[in-house]
Amino acid sequence: MRNPRNRPIFGSRGILRIVTVLLLLAGCSTKSTQYRTRPFFLPEKEASTHGRKAWYDRVLEVDPGSAEFIVAADYEQAPPKKIAVLPFTDLGDGSFVVDKIPLLRRSNQQRARWAWSHANHLRRAFAGDVATREFTLVPLLAIDAVLAERGITNYDQLNALSPFEIGRWLNADAIVYGEVVNYEAYYGFLVAAWRVTARVRMVSTRDGHELFSCVDTRYSTTVTPALDPFDIAINSALNVLELRDITLARAENEVGREIVLRLPVAERNVSDFKTEAAYREGSL
Repeated sequence: MRNPRNRPIFGSRGILRIVTVLLLLAGCSTKSTQYRTRPFFLPEKEASTHGRKAWYDRVLEVDPGSAEFIVAADYEQAPPKKIAVLPFTDLGDGSFVVDKIPLLRRSNQQRARWAWSHANHLRRAFAGDVATREFTLVPLLAIDAVLAERGITNYDQLNALSPFEIGRWLNADAIVYGEVVNYEAYYGFLVAAWRVTARVRMVSTRDGHELFSCVDTRYSTTVTPALDPFDIAINSALNVLELRDITLARAENEVGREIVLRLPVAERNVSDFKTEAAYREGSL
């Protein structure tokens, strides 16, 4: 193809560049076969930091949340192997709160159900991340069944029990207490956010001392700047949609993940699990 001055639109160099780009794209799209012989069980990169928010993540996502935690001095020498995550407690009243104002009228029974739901969401988020670590978890349904069978159905009754007694019931080395401190929404026309705060304590069932504790706050925030009155009206309406359940679930999952990431790797457990598995395999 030629232009009006009878000159080629694509010179030889241009054609060469295009061919090179197409070959590179074709190479990128070719399916690799290296996975067939690629080894398992290599050291995992960024295992302790992957998914953990850095300062720039909090800036970009407008998440001023943070975590404060304490690890017992003897944790790494004697870490628990089997953990039971007890029912969490919502310290609020179970209302749907926006800008500190309850928006929906709920009966006492409805608020109790919502408070249990809020607490269990965070309990599952925490337990799900702990389950990927170097511990054995007592199933949550089994914990609830044992406690209910013994008449332990509220926060006061649970706290009145000694960790030793609960550990004996559940055959656990440590138990985790959890509290939902904040569980509320914020809306300011061009800004919408969920705020979720949880506090957890891991306690030894051998002597009752605290192995680990953490308070974590996360925000799931949407900011839509606008100057034109029409854009402000549209963005303000769209931000209401950001107070959806899926947005809240992301904040819940982040709280659970961020707390578990603060828990040091129990190298002794890693070694013991490998040794026990190898011993069982050799005895078969």
